[in-house]
Amino acid sequence: MTDQARRILVFSHRPEVRDAIMTAIGRRPAPDVGTVTYVEYGDTEGIGDVLAEMDSGAVDLAILDGEAQPTGGIGLCRQLKNEIEPCPPIAVAVRRADDRWLATWSQADAVLVHPLDPLTSAETIAEVLRKQHLTPVQG
Repeated sequence: MTDQARRILVFSHRPEVRDAIMTAIGRRPAPDVGTVTYVEYGDTEGIGDVLAEMDSGAVDLAILDGEAQPTGGIGLCRQLKNEIEPCPPIAVAVRRADDRWLATWSQADAVLVHPLDPLTSAETIAEVLRKQHLTPVQG
């Protein structure tokens, strides 16, 4: 467990979607991953700001709205995964369970499906955060 809060970027053009994501995950998705803080990006910020934030190394995880307008989270995820090395983990929130394949195509580390279930959402994000801080064993 870490004493420092993990920083999660939440991107959607709709404030109610950002709120739903943050509410479902909460401030402490699981006891062993510690607390999280959120930085929100919406339609008032440009995609350039999101790219800069992700490239800064200050984000532990991003959650992107797959339905965001005009730039969707699915395409943005694929762009980030192909342009930033190393790219922080990314979860994509989709409206329909049938759209999971699009999130997989985008190289997302996790998929959240609306309506967001707080238990499932928090555990999904906690699992991604756990994997992020595993140290590879040198053999």
